[in-house]
Amino acid sequence: MRTLALAGAALLAGLAGCKPPPTDDAAARVSLLTSEGGPSEPLPSPDTTGALWAATPNPLRLVFGKPGEPVLLALECLDPKGPEARLKITRHAPADPGASALLALIGNGYIGRFPVDATSRNGQRVWEGEAPAMTLEWNALKPAREATVTVPGAGLLKLNPSPLPMALVDACRADLKAARLPLLPADPGSAPAAAGAAR
Repeated sequence: MRTLALAGAALLAGLAGCKPPPTDDAAARVSLLTSEGGPSEPLPSPDTTGALWAATPNPLRLVFGKPGEPVLLALECLDPKGPEARLKITRHAPADPGASALLALIGNGYIGRFPVDATSRNGQRVWEGEAPAMTLEWNALKPAREATVTVPGAGLLKLNPSPLPMALVDACRADLKAARLPLLPADPGSAPAAAGAAR
């Protein structure tokens, strides 16, 4: 676990002299509301070159995105350590009102399909769903190789490898004290965006 903490600390330290990672504030500035006239037009797959995972003020939540741009994905642990422990995944892409779909998480030899619904967050409709933390398919987030996320109309999202998401999964499954995530620096602009901070 010390290795994970050091990796996270090194990641955040490396950002100090760079453009800050995406933040929820950045996400809040981008309207994801879709038109009421019918299904939204499919979006192209986002370019994730340089995108990263980052901690947030909530130690049970991570966000993924490009520095200085809106969050693309959020992962949060709910009710950790107990039988109800689960992970909430949010794909920050436009979702039509009342829509439901399957979000595919693929990587490291695992293929997960998680039910997601169009959910309103801060005036935005995004794709969001939950699954038990013990679901094996969360292991797709292991840091050995990149993972991908797809949801209808939102293209293919490539998740660059990082120890942080699997550390969160392990912490949610077991004891948070044994797998602490690095905390965000004092500057709120130095971690991915507000799409998940305001719940």
